[in-house]
Amino acid sequence: MVDGVLVQGFHNILSFLYLAILLFTVFAFIDAVIRREDAFRAADKQTKPFWLIILGIAVVVNVLPLGLFFLTIIGLIAAIVYVVDVRPAVRALSGGGGGGRGRRGSSSDGPYGPYNGGR
Repeated sequence: MVDGVLVQGFHNILSFLYLAILLFTVFAFIDAVIRREDAFRAADKQTKPFWLIILGIAVVVNVLPLGLFFLTIIGLIAAIVYVVDVRPAVRALSGGGGGGRGRRGSSSDGPYGPYNGGR
């Protein structure tokens, strides 16, 4: 009886872990899809097709029930490298994301434009 509860609890934890890894790799893949291709080359971070293939394989490995945990870990490492290293560099060159969220003015800007001290 206790063994069944422990196994079920362990299975639930692994299911949540797989779901978290899947969501993270899907996020990295979608982010790579929406970034401009020339920003990857300008940031010297491989190419957009390279990252789309790597992250796409990571998503497929997580979606298919292959049971190969080491492939899941390799895909997770690729997604972490993309999010931590490639994404900030590409995002800085491509002007942030959509909707003007990445556009910030200088520190002397007021609510209606640049503050020039009454000059």
